[in-house]
Amino acid sequence: MNKGDFSTLSNRSVVLVGLMGSGKSSVGRRLAKAVDIPFVDADSEIERAAGCTIEEIFARFGESAFRDGERRVMERLLAGSPQVIATGGGAFVNEETRNRIKEAAVSVWLRADLDVLVTRTAGKGGRPLLKNGNPRDTLKDLMDRRHPVYAEADIIVDTMDETPDSTTEKVIKALLEFLGEERGQAERPARTE
Repeated sequence: MNKGDFSTLSNRSVVLVGLMGSGKSSVGRRLAKAVDIPFVDADSEIERAAGCTIEEIFARFGESAFRDGERRVMERLLAGSPQVIATGGGAFVNEETRNRIKEAAVSVWLRADLDVLVTRTAGKGGRPLLKNGNPRDTLKDLMDRRHPVYAEADIIVDTMDETPDSTTEKVIKALLEFLGEERGQAERPARTE
């Protein structure tokens, strides 16, 4: 595979969406290397812009302030040069951000089942939404609310309990298929009746 395989990305980024624990950051790093464009973790960019951790933002200012900052950071990232962007789990849920992603990027939903998400997030800090209550119940609730929105992504890749390398290979294959279909549609002559 070479960078030319992804030439139809043009000036678009690839945006990974999905729930916490779906592998956006680990897959994103590998995908960026494979397609030879930079990787950026939106949550790290939010922390850099705020000068504190996401947990601290939630504790000091609340979730709505975090979501507003997330929206602004995503707008900035999408306005930049092409890159692979790992979003926070709620970024794509914001209609303004979702519409901007649809205009400026190719979105990929990393869809994982509940058991995988629970295992991957167990005992890991930095996840304010999992601090109160039963993490499994919280993740199930987030799935119920967010999956219908994530389904609007350009590409859906099911991730099982597999290695990040294996998931990255699935994403690359799906991305190449999507770009090929997109190229094929652009090359078809317009119909005249």
